[in-house]
Amino acid sequence: MVRPGESPAERPRAAVMEDVAELAGVSAMTVSRVLNAPEKVRPETRERVLAAVRELDYRPNSAARMLVTGRSGVLGVVCFDTTLYGPASTLFGVEQAARDSDYLVSIASLPVLDRRWIGRGVDRLRSQSVDGVIVVAPHESAAEGVRQLPAGLPVVVVGGGGDVPVPVVAVDQRAGAARATRHLLSLGHRTVWHVAGPPNWVDSRGRAAGWRSVLEAEGRVVPEPLVGDWTASSGYELGRRLAADGGVTAVFVANDHMAMGVLRALREAGRRVPEDV
Repeated sequence: MVRPGESPAERPRAAVMEDVAELAGVSAMTVSRVLNAPEKVRPETRERVLAAVRELDYRPNSAARMLVTGRSGVLGVVCFDTTLYGPASTLFGVEQAARDSDYLVSIASLPVLDRRWIGRGVDRLRSQSVDGVIVVAPHESAAEGVRQLPAGLPVVVVGGGGDVPVPVVAVDQRAGAARATRHLLSLGHRTVWHVAGPPNWVDSRGRAAGWRSVLEAEGRVVPEPLVGDWTASSGYELGRRLAADGGVTAVFVANDHMAMGVLRALREAGRRVPEDV
């Protein structure tokens, strides 16, 4: 940007690799090696070059670096509904891990996780020459979109369900829900009610399946699950229904936000937690 009263010729020129090389007393090729393959340069030379980089505030040209290394240093992330805690915390974790490995992150936030939108998001990221793509896919509908991605593109799915031909990183929601349900039964409750998340979410289906499997295995009554939308307000409305039933003594809620709504509804109804429920 040109400041008021300043001509383009008066602006400080950004440092280039040759400037770093001159200050450090090395060749431009050595500077390139330090920035792209530092293990191949002697420590004393490497430190001299890095000191020059800091002094000149040199910023490597990403396009030139990609020509040398074949990598952009950027990871693409396809995600959906980052207003919710789960997807938002996943995205935050991806950004932290990428930063720790000296990668940048480019995000394609989609309105819908289906084949068309996932394809469009990945195409946009590929136009930026990303080194790989992470798809945060909490919906069952995302599986078809992942299956049609181009071969040869490094892809990892986080939290996805269905049969997809790429590596998947996911929490064992079914096992976690089963442990929670067994714990409540071990406290002496005859059964456990469940406030579930939306049925088209992978996590919601896994948690409901784990809860149900334990009750059925123990020969307990399986109450009809109450389905929310992950929000505290939906938990509150469903919690009012639970609070009105004196037979409800234990509740497994599918996420923290809905649990907060349930807690408020129980408190307003005079039901103590954890003494009564």
